[in-house]
Amino acid sequence: MKFTKKIVEALPTPTEGQALHWDDELRGFGVRVTSTGARSYIVQGRANGKSRRVTLGAHGRITCDEARKKAKAALVALDDGIDPITEKKRTEAAAVTLRDVANLYVKERRTAKGGELAARTKKEISHHVDKSFSEWADSPVANITRDLCSKKFTTLSAKGATQANIAFRYLRALLNYARESYRIDGVPILLENPVSVISGKKMWNPNNAKNGRIPLDRIGMVWNHLQTKRDSDAVLDTGKTGADIILFLLLTGARWSEAAELKWQDVNLKKGTWFIPDPKNHNPVTFPISKPLKAILESRLQNDENIYVFTARSKTGFVADARFTLAEISTAAGLHLTAHDLRRTFIAIGINLKIEMWKLKLLTNHISKGDVTIDHYTETSDLTYLAGEAEQIAAWIVEQGKIAAADNVIQLKAA
Repeated sequence: MKFTKKIVEALPTPTEGQALHWDDELRGFGVRVTSTGARSYIVQGRANGKSRRVTLGAHGRITCDEARKKAKAALVALDDGIDPITEKKRTEAAAVTLRDVANLYVKERRTAKGGELAARTKKEISHHVDKSFSEWADSPVANITRDLCSKKFTTLSAKGATQANIAFRYLRALLNYARESYRIDGVPILLENPVSVISGKKMWNPNNAKNGRIPLDRIGMVWNHLQTKRDSDAVLDTGKTGADIILFLLLTGARWSEAAELKWQDVNLKKGTWFIPDPKNHNPVTFPISKPLKAILESRLQNDENIYVFTARSKTGFVADARFTLAEISTAAGLHLTAHDLRRTFIAIGINLKIEMWKLKLLTNHISKGDVTIDHYTETSDLTYLAGEAEQIAAWIVEQGKIAAADNVIQLKAA
């Protein structure tokens, strides 16, 4: 039987599954007919000792004569040891882009405890793919070379040393994942991770530890400035929100994202707690709310219908930064301050009050691996038992405000 259009269309349709029919003239050339009546041209042969069956195309999309020509070419390739299945995988793997790898990474990657990556981690990966490596995002990862990495790292470092380190650590993780996920006959599409050149050439930017914080003798002035701003900007939500979130950071030692993304559903003013469901260290934790902080949150609850505690008119719905308020308190403190400096300030106050460091670590959700006290003997998910310590720090801050206010009065009288 030599296939023709008429013969192919006359082949019987199986009641279930599929049936294979072979051409008598060209050995290995066949037609597959399914129970739905669909007909496809196929070719079958051996390559490197392995049996391979390849679909050439659907009957109707290609003609019988076209299928025969493709079958002859495919059979010659098989005889030459060219495996079409391997070649297809190689072609697909070679086309995998950095964005493809990133999407697979955030979908499949699991934390040490088996959970998904934190939302902020996924967001940071997406940011660096779209921004730091925008020109590579939709190109094959196989095209990323050591030389390209070296040049790109130098360029990013000139803009910001710390961000360059972070961006390339994410890139290194993504390319390691690509090596494990995309292989051809057991061989990874990347024979090495090109980011290794950064270590090999000792290019990583030094991590200079930051120690900025509000001097203890100026905390009262900062507290009073923020309280004044809350009162004067009561109608202007942006000013009040900026002051409120800075006060929240000062009274809790929280990270900026933990405060900015805090939702009312995770605040229980009746019990005096606030909750982080997906923190940076992947350990959900409940914190105590001090009396001064409760008063601040209650004032927002009365005027705020947004799902976020610190709302803003933005795409996210929560405040993105408080740069203007930070600039103002930087003047009051006498040095440039960042949101993270308020976290260090909280710890410095605790140390000044002789609160044990392991308690301060817990209150700031900074759990170090290897800390025996925390790892084995301490409750880390519900910190309401540290309400006394949180209250102690808050009371000290408020007291500093009173002292600063009294000093101002004395200075005014003396003048």
